[in-house]
Amino acid sequence: MASEYMKEAGHKAIADGPAAMRTFIETDQHRIRLDDYRIAIIRLLHSAGPSLEEGIKGFLKTDGRTLADLRHFYEVTQHKLRDIDNRVEIARLANTAGPALKEAVKKALLGTPADRIAFLEKGRHIAQAEDDRAELARIDEGWDGPILSEAISKLLNGSPTPAELRHFLEVTQHELRDQDNRVEIAQIIDGGGPELVKAGRAALAGTPADRAAFLLTGQHEARKKDEKAQQEKDKNDGKNDDSSDDKGDDKSDGRTDQDDAGAGAGNDDEKNTGTGTGNTAMTPQSGSGTQLASTGAGDTPMIAGGAGAALIGGAGLLLAARMRRQASGN
Repeated sequence: MASEYMKEAGHKAIADGPAAMRTFIETDQHRIRLDDYRIAIIRLLHSAGPSLEEGIKGFLKTDGRTLADLRHFYEVTQHKLRDIDNRVEIARLANTAGPALKEAVKKALLGTPADRIAFLEKGRHIAQAEDDRAELARIDEGWDGPILSEAISKLLNGSPTPAELRHFLEVTQHELRDQDNRVEIAQIIDGGGPELVKAGRAALAGTPADRAAFLLTGQHEARKKDEKAQQEKDKNDGKNDDSSDDKGDDKSDGRTDQDDAGAGAGNDDEKNTGTGTGNTAMTPQSGSGTQLASTGAGDTPMIAGGAGAALIGGAGLLLAARMRRQASGN
């Protein structure tokens, strides 16, 4: 425990002679040693946990501490208080630990103070690395993005340190996950509706949280808006088509009511005569233009089915015979 100050004072006493050496041995060394222990105890505060820090402050506040008191605190009490802090720290790790780290925590808490020190210095990182490997494999299995999956495979197939595994989980995986999200959003909005494209572009220009939210819920909300707009458009287009059809029906093919009446009459005659011509009037070959509407046996027109057609045909033969006779007489 000889500090530099103690060494310097001892060398000076030797150089000053027997009286100075006697004074150093009987008085000065004890005073200097008290100061050295106090300084050493104060320095413990830099790495102290709550229990050790409280113990140091309480110890130094008490006056009249002897050299034996200081030595005992430094050599015994500080280690007991430090082990209390170590236990608390180890137990805290178990709250978020994976299977491997939890098992290591149990062993450390049941072990010696030296076991707990070794666990905090090295054992915890080894156990954490085992859990980190399992977590990375789980992420790879449940993630479809190629960028993150490729990076995980490359990392696990190498020889990463515990620190590299931890950094990948805490930092790198989130950066690569966002890159995969960007690619997926770009694919989703390609050829999408107006609302989907608008929301996708806003997500691409936003934060990683914005992109994750778009993929989780935003894209579905935007699609619903596009579907609703399309339904409204289809509905309005259908109304416009119905209106055009109504106008076409009203105008028909441009014929007047009179034309329709004439066509109706012709249709009726066509149905009654069976000739399909739509007209029963016959013009004589002389071109007199006189319409023959009867047989000469009365004034009742013959329009009853096949019998009427036969009678009309007979009248035509009679007329033709008379005309031949007249021609021969002349």
